[in-house]
Amino acid sequence: MRQYWVAPVPPFHVADGTAYTGTAAIGDISPAPAIVIPANALELGSRLEFTAFGRFTSTGTPGTVIVGVYLGSGAIASGQAVAATAATAPTTSATNQSWRLEGDASVRAVGASGSVLGLAEVSNLTVGGTLMAPPTAPTAITVDTTVALTVRVGVTPSVTTGSWQVHFFGVRLVN
Repeated sequence: MRQYWVAPVPPFHVADGTAYTGTAAIGDISPAPAIVIPANALELGSRLEFTAFGRFTSTGTPGTVIVGVYLGSGAIASGQAVAATAATAPTTSATNQSWRLEGDASVRAVGASGSVLGLAEVSNLTVGGTLMAPPTAPTAITVDTTVALTVRVGVTPSVTTGSWQVHFFGVRLVN
């Protein structure tokens, strides 16, 4: 019989991620160094639990933003969204407004064409709103579980209207 456990995935961050003020392209707002799941650590039925919180500042015309958790072996732009919101208009004229993301992902298949299905809740981006990520039924993503996978928090603002930052990002592997 195999022993199963819950373990946080290091590193454990003690500083904020770099603030992102870009536009149209996805920005990695995770604290450094990146959280990496070792090659072959994910098993069929393994679960990832992730939590992030941070702050954002927006102008009177903030456009839209996508916030999510991304998994991949390269830069965040080449990763896949485990759970990401739809393009959403954040609170206007916000100054250092807190936001929070909590979610889970389940490993459905392992190997070079592994499969992960995830869902998250993102709160306080809109006035009194909690958003589901994704907003419709989740769809599994294909990832290669035989290589090291980086887990990141990303933000994609439609226009440059302020800044986005993560104060805490934690990932737990449930095997």
